[in-house]
Amino acid sequence: MSGTVVADFWFDPSCPYTWLTSRWLLEVERVRPVEVRWHVMSLSVLNEGRDDDPEGDPEGYLWVPVRVCAAVQRDHGQEALGRLYTAMWTTGTGDWIGDLRTALATAGLPVELAEAGMSTDYDDVVRASHAEGIGLIGEHVGTPIVSVDGGRVVFFGPVVSRLPRGEDAGRLWDGTLLVAGTPGFHELKGKPHEEPKLD
Repeated sequence: MSGTVVADFWFDPSCPYTWLTSRWLLEVERVRPVEVRWHVMSLSVLNEGRDDDPEGDPEGYLWVPVRVCAAVQRDHGQEALGRLYTAMWTTGTGDWIGDLRTALATAGLPVELAEAGMSTDYDDVVRASHAEGIGLIGEHVGTPIVSVDGGRVVFFGPVVSRLPRGEDAGRLWDGTLLVAGTPGFHELKGKPHEEPKLD
């Protein structure tokens, strides 16, 4: 559609707040001329070399879903990655990612790609995609990162605990672009995090 703005969305698939932000962007697509493109980033990569473990993942499990996403991104493209991401969160119990094979099958992708999660074969894809997103904004943020219209406006978040729908989603989009697109703007925070309402 003419006049459509592209919103490139970098996400770690394990983060529930990022999941809500992604669903917000899909709501935005319905009420604004916006097209979302999907890219992986990794909290594991972001936190490498830190003395603490902010994600509480000493076993490195967070690598598993992001590697599967990277395999899909590389071998099947961004639209397929978006389908997988949706399936990851809608085929499980609702409070975290479901079974990766089920998610892949639901997304119409080869279930064998689940094996990528336990392999380092796609780590270069994870790191390259992550570096692309972080390179637009800096290492002081986490997931998600949104780049609008080829980097004209770039921001982290917004972090939401409830999903805005319809015109509420559109107004949040309008306001976020206004604030993040203001020259010299760096940060805005709201109230402390609530538990994400994923239903």
